[in-house]
Order: sequence, then C-alpha cells, then structure tokens
Amino acid sequence: MKLPPYYLKFSYFCFILLIASCNSKSQSRITFQKAVHQDFLDYWYKGKAELSSYNLEQARYGELRKGNAVLIFVTEDFSKKKQVKLDKPKAHHDDAVSVLKLNLTKKFITGIYPYSILLSSFKPVDMKEYPHSLKLTTSVQEWCGQVFTQLNLGEGDDEYDIKTFSYFESEGDKLYQVPVTLLEDEIWQVIRMDPSQLPLGNISLIPSAMISRLLHQPFKPTKARASIKRYVGNEFLGDSLVVYSLEFRNTGREKKIYFEKAFPHHIAGWKETYKDGFGDQAKVLVTKGILKKRIKLDYWNYNKNKDLHYNYELENRSED
Repeated sequence: MKLPPYYLKFSYFCFILLIASCNSKSQSRITFQKAVHQDFLDYWYKGKAELSSYNLEQARYGELRKGNAVLIFVTEDFSKKKQVKLDKPKAHHDDAVSVLKLNLTKKFITGIYPYSILLSSFKPVDMKEYPHSLKLTTSVQEWCGQVFTQLNLGEGDDEYDIKTFSYFESEGDKLYQVPVTLLEDEIWQVIRMDPSQLPLGNISLIPSAMISRLLHQPFKPTKARASIKRYVGNEFLGDSLVVYSLEFRNTGREKKIYFEKAFPHHIAGWKETYKDGFGDQAKVLVTKGILKKRIKLDYWNYNKNKDLHYNYELENRSED
C-alpha cells in the first residue's frame, strides 16, 4: 500500500523529534565512576580534614554583602544512640557509625554589625545501611541576638525531632517532629561520597536550616525539582565540572552546586537565587561562593599562635 505524502512527512518529522530527544537525553546524562574502595579510604580516612575557603557574596536585607565561607569535611566515629562524636569508639563499636561531617561557616558584615553562621551535618558514609542523616545543627549569631536549630533522627528512623530556639517571638522555643525526608543540607555530603545517588526530578526535601533561619521560613518538607548537567563557563574553575540544581516551587528559590565530576568531587562553588529583604527592600539577589583555597590538615592539632600561617594560607592572604 502506498502511503500518502503527508503521512510520510509526518513520520519523518516524528523520527527527527525522536532522534533529537534521544540526543538531548544522552547529552544531559552524566555517569560518575564510583571511587575505588582504596582511593576512598586513602582520601577520607588518613586522619585529616579537607578545608576549602570561598569568597562569599551573601544576600541580606536586600543587599549583597562580601564575606568568607569555609567548607570543612572530615570523617568521624559517631554514636547512633547519643548522636554525638564518640570519645572512645573502640570501646563502643556496636554503637559507632562512621559519618562524613560537614561544617559550613559563613562570616559577613551588615552595616555596623557582623554575622556568623555555622551549620553542622552528620551523614553516615554507608548510605545503604544508614540512608538518613543522623543529626543537623545550625546557629546564627549577630548583634540582635542568636538563633539555634537542631534536628535528630528519631528512634524509629521515620521521624526527625526538631528543636528551635530564637529571640524572635514567632520562632521561639519549639519542639516538633516531621517525617524523615531528604535534607537539602546533606546534598553536600552525597556529592562528596557518591554523586550518582543524587535525587533527580520532582522530589520532596527539607530546605536548608541556614536559609530557613535567614528567611524566617518553616523548617519542614517541601517540593522541589532537581537536575544535573555539565557546567559550561569560566566563573567556577575546575576539572570537568557539573552543576546540581534545586528549584523550590513554593518560594521560587533556586540553588546550584558546582563540583568536579571526578573523585573526590571537589566543590568549586555554589549559587542561590531568592528574594531577600523586607518590604520595599526585598529584591531577587544571588548569593554565591567561589573557591579560594583548599588544604588537607588535621586542624585540631594546630591551635597555637605559631600555626596562624595556616589560617592565612586558607584565607589566601599574607600574615601582614
């Protein structure tokens, strides 16, 4: 049977669309080669932390503030029951779980007064055996006062216990539970350990405790869309970078983390776009951190005045 010309044209058009779609998917698909076990041990279990400093531009009160940020990654023996670092892990091996701890610090100045923010996240290295983060804390200090948030995995592993303390009346001392959900703040550790486990598509997650406190938003599960693609540009420097993106539907906030495709997946920087400020001061601004310096060091052993040069090295400045 001879097909009419319009049917042939339509079939050809569909074929072209199919090829284009396949090419598009193949271009967006990123395959991460899993780190060899020994390479992973050599990098994360040699008794040193990875310290990375970043030039920070932080949105606050409708303006961008220049400052400094530091990402600190280090493995620790953590108590599953008490959810604290074990002093003698060998004596409590049944309770010990190895975690990759993240400390993220930000320091910047708003007018006359400074801000200091610290986020600590504790995620088990064995993500198959322990799929959920065990603990998360965030504190914000500035001259108006301080706020503090702590999240702990509950005994049944199906809820997070959340405590919030604040000098703001609406955020005052509270204790509540939320269903166990992916944490935005554990994304950093998933990237460092196995980025192939990053969730994609429409997902549910608990927004960053840091941004929740700064924007005075609820610390509870919300909807987002996650994607990953190769990075093209020269603002974030690195070897074969990829960018992981989160788009939050309810707030319009977007977060991008730029990291190296190859193990150990160093983080080159990040960007967060959201509306910041109050009333007429509110503007859509871009908070970002760009890598400045990275060193490996057992920093807890270097706390003397003679060790100040390590701080200068990390901050990429002279001792003068």
